Amino acid sequence: MGWFTVAAYAFAAFLAWRVWSQNHQRNRAWFGVAALMAFLCLNKQMDLQSLVTDIGREISRLFDQYENRRVYQKIFIFAVLAIVALFGPLFAWKYRRFVAAHKLLTAGLAFLLTFIVIRAISMHHVDAFLKTSRAGGVKMNWIFELTGIGLVALAAWRERPKATLRM
Repeated sequence: MGWFTVAAYAFAAFLAWRVWSQNHQRNRAWFGVAALMAFLCLNKQMDLQSLVTDIGREISRLFDQYENRRVYQKIFIFAVLAIVALFGPLFAWKYRRFVAAHKLLTAGLAFLLTFIVIRAISMHHVDAFLKTSRAGGVKMNWIFELTGIGLVALAAWRERPKATLRM
C-alpha cells in the first residue's frame, strides 16, 4: 500500500502540473499544488519525516534534553496550531476567489494537510488508531491519506478540461 500511496501522490502531482502547464495564465496556485504533491510523494518514498524526527531525537540527546521531549512536542503542536490559525485565514482571504472557485481542491488540501499535521505530531493514541483500526480490511491511515490525495487529484482532473478549452 506504501507504493500505491507514492503512485497516488505522483499522479496527483502530475494532474496538477498539467492543469498549470495548460493554463495560459499560468495560475501559480496549481503550480504550488503540483509542487506540494511532488514533495509529499518524495517524502512518502524516502520517509523524510522519520529522518527529521531521528535528527531531532539525536540533537535532544546531545544537549541532554531527551527527557524533556514531551515539552518540546507540546511547543511544536502549539506552534503548528498558531501558524495554521494565523496564516490559514490570511491565505484563504488573499486567494478567496480561487478558493471559492475550487472548493473540492480546497477541501482535499485541507483534509490531507490536517491528516499530515496530526501524523507529524505523533500522538500515541492517534497513531494507534490510525495504524490498527480498519474499515473493510484497510487501515484508517491509508483511508485518510488516500482520501485527501484522491480529492486533490479529482479536483485537478475536473479542472483539466477547463484548462484544455482555454488553449
